[in-house]
Amino acid sequence: MSVTRRLLASGVVGATVLLTAAVTTGTASAHGSLYGPVSRVATCYAEGPEHPQSQVCKDLVAMSGTQPLYDWNEVNIANANGQHQQLIPDGKLCSANRDKYKALDMARTDWPDTGVQSGSFTFNFRVTAPHQGLMKLYITKPGYDPTKPLKWADLDLANPVAEYPTSRTATNGYYTFSGNLPGRTGRQLLYLVWQRNDSPEAFYGCSDVTYGQGTTAAATGLQSLSAPSAPTEQQIAAGYTRSTVDHQGHGGDHQAAAAQGSAAVPLPAGSTGSLVLGGSALAAVAASAVFVYRRRPGALSHSS
Repeated sequence: MSVTRRLLASGVVGATVLLTAAVTTGTASAHGSLYGPVSRVATCYAEGPEHPQSQVCKDLVAMSGTQPLYDWNEVNIANANGQHQQLIPDGKLCSANRDKYKALDMARTDWPDTGVQSGSFTFNFRVTAPHQGLMKLYITKPGYDPTKPLKWADLDLANPVAEYPTSRTATNGYYTFSGNLPGRTGRQLLYLVWQRNDSPEAFYGCSDVTYGQGTTAAATGLQSLSAPSAPTEQQIAAGYTRSTVDHQGHGGDHQAAAAQGSAAVPLPAGSTGSLVLGGSALAAVAASAVFVYRRRPGALSHSS
């Protein structure tokens, strides 16, 4: 085989390997956070990691720094595999037992809360990387005391307020689904568990709500008490370079998540578009290199 043919074959094979690797790792991992009612971590990120407004978010930054807020869409356990209660001890539910997010477990009554009433409720989850799985939302039992660390026994695990099978696509970057809030009074907490069914990875979140407030809660399902806000698309895009969230080790790609987060456009099934493009570009570079080599004066063409 001539040297030129060897180079051509090597370039094609190498580009094919790179393209295959890119496509293989291109399936985006599931990331995101509840926007309605807004989760604790999303609320504090929306306030601004560098200049939070509420005292509780200021205390979060003082305790754990700003990184947990820039990584607002990654309160997870990579190898949960449905073993949520075994892996997360009492008092550490909101952080998923991760030291990075430990400030989310602070037991206090000044977390920004959303006003709700009993009955039908529409939930919104901002997805930065959709994936197949099952999302469950639980609410605290009557008598819940927000000044004490949250325990599994505080949650009504037998009666989820919502269960939603998630898919590989998310309309406009959101999962939107209905549930039913039971009768409660005063401040309560919603706890989210999102278990992927194609991976052992799971995601978690805490959202604070208060019953009996707001006149439009029954009609809209959402009424702000202390004005908790979700991050805007501009905030997501602006904070992307500060995020340490990538999807290495559990399927996914930082670039794909960035595109999803800044544009709020659902990734296609398989979520491989950005990396397929990257692989195609690599193949083009390899082919171009071989072409340039063949055009060089005096290029070797001896047979083996």
